[in-house]
Amino acid sequence: MSATSTPPTSSTTPASDVSASPAPTEEHPSDGSKLKTFIGILRKFIGVADLASVRFSLPSQLLEPTPNLEYWNYLDSPNAFIAIGTADDPVDRMLEVLRFWFTKDLKYAKGRPCKPYNSCLGEFFRCNYETDDDAPRINTKALRSSSSSTASGASSMKSGTLAVPGGLNASDPRAASSVSVAQSTPNPTKPIRVSYLTEQTSHHPPVSAFYVSCPEKGLHARGFDQITAKFTGTSIKVMPGEHNLGIFITVDKHNETYQLTHPAAHLGGLFRGALSVTVGDVAFISCPETKLKAILQYYDDGWLGRTTNKVDGIIFRYDPENDDKTRIRDVPEEDILVRLNGPWKEKILFTLGPKPVNTHPVEKQTTIIDIAPLNVAPKVLPPVEQQRANESLQMWSEVTSAIHSKQFSRATTLKQELEEAQREKARERERKGEVWKPVFFAQVTDKGGKPELTEKGREVLKRAQEGKWDVEDIAL
Repeated sequence: MSATSTPPTSSTTPASDVSASPAPTEEHPSDGSKLKTFIGILRKFIGVADLASVRFSLPSQLLEPTPNLEYWNYLDSPNAFIAIGTADDPVDRMLEVLRFWFTKDLKYAKGRPCKPYNSCLGEFFRCNYETDDDAPRINTKALRSSSSSTASGASSMKSGTLAVPGGLNASDPRAASSVSVAQSTPNPTKPIRVSYLTEQTSHHPPVSAFYVSCPEKGLHARGFDQITAKFTGTSIKVMPGEHNLGIFITVDKHNETYQLTHPAAHLGGLFRGALSVTVGDVAFISCPETKLKAILQYYDDGWLGRTTNKVDGIIFRYDPENDDKTRIRDVPEEDILVRLNGPWKEKILFTLGPKPVNTHPVEKQTTIIDIAPLNVAPKVLPPVEQQRANESLQMWSEVTSAIHSKQFSRATTLKQELEEAQREKARERERKGEVWKPVFFAQVTDKGGKPELTEKGREVLKRAQEGKWDVEDIAL
């Protein structure tokens, strides 16, 4: 969640110069020095129930120069997203959703944790992704009918039943075949466009709403992003807030909606000087229309406390009216259709049936995702001249430019001015008795976790789909 971040991708629009006569550059603090300062600040909050609600202000030299709304989305691998709903079989479609799930956090699997800017009320971010429709098709019926021999498994791949993208090392002995996605290219040959819009809808508590649209594939995703965070003394525990009920993905073709809930995560390594994100919690993916559910059990520590980043998972039949299974061991074997296992930062395998993955011969183990060749996909951003003043890249451009120029004192001053301006707007609304209303979303938060777009929000996404970024005629 948005308590930690990785550096922005190369697609980030450079900020304009801060001033004609830039201030002198300052020495960039070392990672060790930054960490020591950060821990010193955190120690003041031991025992605080929710760090995210405190919204304390960090000095600019501790921040990654990227806005939170720009950074935080789930489309690190858009070709995995647009493949959802392709298969005819409901189990295969659940596997497509799981494949996307394991790609949504490439920023954590491949990058280093750090802190982006806090979002301002009314701040928004929009972008497009252009991607090839190159994800291998998932066909478990073909897997069931294949023979148990390695040769048969190889023949199945050659026939195209389970096409393996180049560079995914199909000969890896840990799996007979792969349905992992390839790295998203910056210049797809037959691009499919995915549009993304997010807006900070609440400041206390800090909540943003987001919407993902891919009309060509009949795919939509939405939700509220909100975290709670607590400093335990050795790590920061990050959990979904009360309004964050996960990602809701709608597949028009099959009239299905999948709910993907977020597990708690830990930002550890504070005292070792090597920050890392680990997960030791449970995530759920459910689809009431197909009556299929997935449980993913994450494990963060292994033998002698070493991090394993392992995940065990199952897909099983469930009753949406009596959804009481929250642990893998509570699910009857006869209801289990698929097993998954592996390190979520590396490679995850799946097998059919209730038996554990490692009890199957390698030719019956299929790679659902191989993280090794993947990196965060680039964004297509609005031109600078067509960005609004409250658009993330414009709002934070001078702060970003000052940090890049190592003018940390100036960056901190500019950041504090933005934060004070937000407080003054809040005081003015209070004096006038005005209630804040988002522009692109119909509600600040709701109990269902599924934000609705306003007419303006729908229009902004429609124009983004058309490659049009000018929204000057839309009153923002």
